[in-house]
Amino acid sequence: MVDGYHMRREDKEIKDPAKLRRILGEARHVTVAMCRDNTPYLVSLSHGYDEEGGCIYFHCAGEGKKLDYMRANPAVWGQAVLDHGFFVASDDCRQEFASVMFRGTVEFVEDMDEKRRAFILTNRQLEAPSEGLQRIMDEHLARATVGKISLDHMTGKKTTGVEV
Repeated sequence: MVDGYHMRREDKEIKDPAKLRRILGEARHVTVAMCRDNTPYLVSLSHGYDEEGGCIYFHCAGEGKKLDYMRANPAVWGQAVLDHGFFVASDDCRQEFASVMFRGTVEFVEDMDEKRRAFILTNRQLEAPSEGLQRIMDEHLARATVGKISLDHMTGKKTTGVEV
């Protein structure tokens, strides 16, 4: 329970932290919600989940709306979804999924070794080809903006037929 709320459908709740981490590690994208001056903003990001560090990395250009929002208010909420397709049976139909909602704080990474780690994790998460990646990564690393969302809360939900 966070902020006095609990999941209404306990039968769909994912309580095992290892399963929550697995979803973050398998999802190809996360959607992150943020707020500045009482105006919300939402963006989907490719990411790299660092289970050891309990954080999510992303990289992007050095300017833009999401960065303005994150710098003004580093508190974010996010979601990762694994879509398992549509299930149809004689007496049932449903969209099957597993999801994680997370809360965290954004900071920006300047250390080159950590930036390199973030790039590697993000590309691995996206299953990017490794051929030529090192050369390209080194060319872009210095000028890329790398964000780190340190996670402090996660909840999960899944449909009945999905195993995580």
